[in-house]
Amino acid sequence: MSNDQLDQQVVELDNLSEHREIVTFMRRSAPLNTSQRTALEQYGHLILEYPVGDLRQHFEHPERPLTVEIGFGMGRSLVLMAKANPERNFVGIEVHVPGIAQCVYEAGMAGVTNLRVLDADAIQVLREMPDNSINTVQLYFPDPWQKKRHFKRRFVSHDRMPLVEQKLELGGTFHAATDWEPYAEWMLEVLEERPRLENLAGKGNSYPRPEWRPQTKFERRGIEAGHKINDFIFKKIS
Repeated sequence: MSNDQLDQQVVELDNLSEHREIVTFMRRSAPLNTSQRTALEQYGHLILEYPVGDLRQHFEHPERPLTVEIGFGMGRSLVLMAKANPERNFVGIEVHVPGIAQCVYEAGMAGVTNLRVLDADAIQVLREMPDNSINTVQLYFPDPWQKKRHFKRRFVSHDRMPLVEQKLELGGTFHAATDWEPYAEWMLEVLEERPRLENLAGKGNSYPRPEWRPQTKFERRGIEAGHKINDFIFKKIS
């Protein structure tokens, strides 16, 4: 898809009469491969249907800490994290159906049971969650929305972070990673102005890349392009 075509899709989305607010994502269609089609049939129990309400209640052990990842791509890193942390529940939110199918395929093949995924607007899902109910919110390599007229679509913003803060439990964390330096600077500026969040790397700093965050496809692409990877982990302190 060309940049002009993408811009036109954004304009059309903004002009939809039934659309009430700016969204942070762009839906793109793609065919499913054989394993992805099989995944939707065999591992459909891992897929939640919107509306979902309290995400914790979709697990056998709802009392366990909940991690919510927004925009997991093809889901491999999310599956790896869920497999490595069986004492924690994970929910991935994604609008790319092949990514959802691939994620549940890999989770199903690996026997992962503490992971659920859904196709939905993350903002709407967060609004339905009880306050102080999420332990970790992850946002890894989101669309940077590079053009100035699209900055309003960036997930990390003063308009959207109050909702994240509201849903995080005290001591919970918001963890973002990006390879786009202008977005990293934007993230740091926004997050450090949030009075309820504390930068775990110290004011003005990015967090050293955590070993427990598996490398994603988008991260590899960024590294190959010579981009700097920035992680930011902020803890809710009030």
